[in-house]
Amino acid sequence: MRAVIQRVRRASVTIDGTVKSGIQTGFLVLVGIEDPDDDEDIEWLSGKIINLRIFNDERGVMNLSIKDICGDILLVSQFTLHASTKKGNRPSYLRASKPEIAVPVYEKLIQKLGELLGKKIHTGEFGADMKVELVNDGPVTIMIDSKNRE
Repeated sequence: MRAVIQRVRRASVTIDGTVKSGIQTGFLVLVGIEDPDDDEDIEWLSGKIINLRIFNDERGVMNLSIKDICGDILLVSQFTLHASTKKGNRPSYLRASKPEIAVPVYEKLIQKLGELLGKKIHTGEFGADMKVELVNDGPVTIMIDSKNRE
């Protein structure tokens, strides 16, 4: 499972001209799921996201987690995070899971993040054509892959 975590001042997802979800200070998390991803990946990645200390403390040092600042999370599925660009100029998405596998994993990730954060996780809509808008704070952008834990 791959995640791109962006520290944001605000972020929103619009589908068919209607805002589906929006947050203020927190994380916009883009997540890509592949077939081998399982409950262990969900547990590990959720813990990393919730405990990632990339918000400034009173001294201006990135030392606070999203939980520490009572921030929000906007989670958006993005199969293109598993694009392969090794051959040619058109990316291949063979590693990205099909919806029948990815949707249950995505839903478990939403649930686990909500449990750990102690509040609702805002989302896009799996498989929809979404317009994602954000104000990246910093900018701070972190990439994490649950298959590269070492």
